[in-house]
Formats: sequence, C-alpha cells, structure tokens
Amino acid sequence: MSVVDFNQQVIDEFRETGGTVGGMFEGRPLLLLHHVGAKSGEKRIAPLVYLRHEDGYVVFASKGGAPENPGWYHNLKANPDTSIEVGAETLAVRAREATGEERDRLMAAQIKGQPQFAEYEEKTTRVIPVIVLTPRS
Repeated sequence: MSVVDFNQQVIDEFRETGGTVGGMFEGRPLLLLHHVGAKSGEKRIAPLVYLRHEDGYVVFASKGGAPENPGWYHNLKANPDTSIEVGAETLAVRAREATGEERDRLMAAQIKGQPQFAEYEEKTTRVIPVIVLTPRS
C-alpha cells in the first residue's frame, strides 16, 4: 500500500469516528493537517500525532527518522496560514517553527508522552523540526 493510500485510510477513519483512529495511531492524539504544495499549489492533508500546548498544537516533522523532512514541513514554511481538524472540529491556524530552548522543551515533552520520537531522533542526523500551530481568528 502506498503512503497516499495509507494516509487516505487514516483520514477516512478519522472523519468517520470524529477523530479516533486505530492501528498504529490507536491511543495517540491525532490531527489532520491541511497544507498547500509549495510548488504545485495542490491541497493536501497529512494525519499527524500532536502535542497539545497552551492554546495550540505542536507537530513534529520526524518522518519516522528519515534523512529528509516531510513534504508538509516545506509546504507550511511556504504557506503558514492553514487549518487542522481535531476531533470533529476544524480550526484555522498559523504555523511557526519553534527554535532553540522552546524547540528542545517541546521535543522533550513529546518524547515523554510518545517515546518513539526519541527513536526517530536517533535514526537521523538532522534536527527534527518542531512546528507550533496557533489558532487564528
């Protein structure tokens, strides 16, 4: 099964259940990140595990520890005003990359709750980007 097909199955299940997904995402907080292709302009959706933070959400461009950042990361850098689906709610958000101490603190919090993120960091030589999604009105 391709990544596109897998993601579509997760998206469909997420929407059918109001945000609850089984399989590898069972018991994990999941959101659907809408993003627009930086080069193509094509609208896309990525299911991502998130960390709740203050009044927003934090996602991690881990790509399972792959050597390169995921496409959605580049798309958010080019088009930071976007939306997310959390549960049955859709929120308009602005994406920004956390850096320095903030990035390290958020990554440590994610690893505490989702230990597999430590494995992703160990697998790659890149610094995994941490993206804060803040609701906008």
